[in-house]
Amino acid sequence: MKMLDRARGFAEPLLERAQLDTGENTWSHAQAVAQILQDIGGSEAMQAASFLVYTCDHLNKPYEVISQAFDENLAGLAVETTKLMRVQRQTAAMAHTETVRKMLLAFSRDLRVVMLRLASRLQTLRYLAASKAPVSSDLAKESLHVFAPLANRLGIWQIKWEMEDLSFRFLEPETYKKVAKLLDEKRTQRENYVMHLRDTLQADLAMLGIKAEVQGRPKHIYSIVKKMRGKSLDFDKVLDIRALRVVVANLDDCYGALSWVHSHFSPIPDEFDDYIAKPKANGYQSLHTVVRDKDGQAIEIQIRTQAMHDKAEHGVAAHWVYKEAGAKGYAGVSATGSYDAKIAVLRQLLAWERDLSVAENGAANESQTNQVNSQAAELLNDRIYVLTPDAAVVELTQGATAIDFAYTVHTDLGHRCRGARVDGVLVPLNTPLQNGQTVEITAAKEGGPSRDWLNPELGFLASHRAKTKVRAWFNVQAMQETIAKGREAVEKLLQREGKTSVKLADLAVQLGFKSADELFEVVGKDEYSLRTIEAYFKPAVSDPSADEIVLKRAKTDKNAKGGVLVVGVDSLLTQLAKCCKPAPGDAIGGYVTRGKGVSIHRLQCPNFMALQARQTEQDEGRVIDVAWAQSKTSENSVYPVDVVVEALDRQGLLREILEIFSKDKLNVIAANTQSVRNKQDDTAWMTFTVEVSDAKRLNKVLGNLMELKGVRSARRR
Repeated sequence: MKMLDRARGFAEPLLERAQLDTGENTWSHAQAVAQILQDIGGSEAMQAASFLVYTCDHLNKPYEVISQAFDENLAGLAVETTKLMRVQRQTAAMAHTETVRKMLLAFSRDLRVVMLRLASRLQTLRYLAASKAPVSSDLAKESLHVFAPLANRLGIWQIKWEMEDLSFRFLEPETYKKVAKLLDEKRTQRENYVMHLRDTLQADLAMLGIKAEVQGRPKHIYSIVKKMRGKSLDFDKVLDIRALRVVVANLDDCYGALSWVHSHFSPIPDEFDDYIAKPKANGYQSLHTVVRDKDGQAIEIQIRTQAMHDKAEHGVAAHWVYKEAGAKGYAGVSATGSYDAKIAVLRQLLAWERDLSVAENGAANESQTNQVNSQAAELLNDRIYVLTPDAAVVELTQGATAIDFAYTVHTDLGHRCRGARVDGVLVPLNTPLQNGQTVEITAAKEGGPSRDWLNPELGFLASHRAKTKVRAWFNVQAMQETIAKGREAVEKLLQREGKTSVKLADLAVQLGFKSADELFEVVGKDEYSLRTIEAYFKPAVSDPSADEIVLKRAKTDKNAKGGVLVVGVDSLLTQLAKCCKPAPGDAIGGYVTRGKGVSIHRLQCPNFMALQARQTEQDEGRVIDVAWAQSKTSENSVYPVDVVVEALDRQGLLREILEIFSKDKLNVIAANTQSVRNKQDDTAWMTFTVEVSDAKRLNKVLGNLMELKGVRSARRR
């Protein structure tokens, strides 16, 4: 069976009882759309697609079902068109920048979508006119200001004229009826005159050897109103009310026919246009001239070849051949003229988008018919669309450069971008791109971006997305350098400790990190002390009691080896309490424990004060007086003390604190940090264990710590 017949049979059971939002029967609508496509030269596959599009709403998995019944090509076209129709239904007309963008991108992915949408909208307008049903002004405005300009840009005049007239009829019914009445009043007289002129012109051209088909050109009410309003003319002054179109065989006959017309009538010089020598932007070609007969009546005459006429009437449908193109095709479509023809049509789509974005400028000097909703006038003015060498459309921000384009296509392409060709010409990488340009990137095999790209004064990047990717690349490079530095430091430490067989990942987990790289990172940033790793490898020491850390033997004589002198007791075992960690220079007291000697506390230690308060008669005498021994040996001894720092967490804080300890020649043997997130800020709590020979030296260090930025308090624990 033919594809079209199969599509009809597939769709009819699903659509014959369905209705569109307008109230039109879906099956009737699909048949009419197929007929419109046939009239403008659409292929059988295009006509088949007009039925399949409307079945998607009635299938659970439309792509899979249609692919199996037909092929993936038609399935993709049907699903893509259905998605676009749903977007349009969900968005208020004339206030939908995003909708027009999606329309443009959908058209660019498969150029057949534009034909289906134009044919469908034209049929909707025809149905509303025939049924005399109420018409939304939004739908009429969208048809007039979005779809009709699209048909114009693609050169599909047959759809353009009818869509404009129907939309104008709905928007300004009184004006439409008035002009229609003026056309009807002298229709018979005008048609008789045109018929006589047509026969005369055709016969005389035949005598000259020019085979021509001469026909009256239909007048479109909307174009008449535009001329009347644009040039402030009365109806009788519109010059092309009487119009003829001459279609000849070749280019020479065009100018031969023009010569005959100008020799038999009086041409109006300002009304002659040679669109053959200089075609319109959408590819339209024809000779236009306005002449006056012996009675002074104006007649517009258009002269063109048959090929020019087909292109003018059917536009993209006339010079595109739709066929299956296999894997190398463009969404299953191949164009006559291949790449160049495809680029030409895509650029007309981009020009249509640009027309919408500047519509307000033209509306300012025209009447209410051409006045566009302010939101529609701003459509897409913050975006541009450029083409890849493979004719894919890429959406960019206004002012984007070739580097922005490269990052949009692929991050790696952006990193390796070294040059660009725009429309085949080499340009600097900071050149702003324009709508419709074709961009080709020259890339290195490997490498990364330049820091100059982030300099706003040089103008290399316009999009936030591209800037973020460049910054991320440099952040990754800096992070890798930090990790390499930390890895080197850790590996050297392991060599010194004779622990080269230790697995780095296991070591990181044991130290509380998720991975080895996380450990290397903090070490490389000097935020984690290598001494902590050294301590991990030291032999485990049995935990002393809560109030003990070091055991020493006290002597009462002046040459006592211990660091503490216990008054009245000789050779008594002593230990420094862990809770307050006393050091020489601190006022201290002793507490005789059971079986563990004397525990030495600072006098202001809360635990020691509690022990004094709890003394009973039975325990009386356990709190004793003690003093630091004065000996050369004790002067060389060091004692661990804890320093607690509270500060506003920031980068580099830990390094600055350690530098102060280092300047004062205090050895840090342990450090513990913790960050607490509050509503206002992040607070860092840090505890350092340092070795001192005299507690009085610590006061100076605490003062220096308080001078650091963000430090709120620094004290002994």
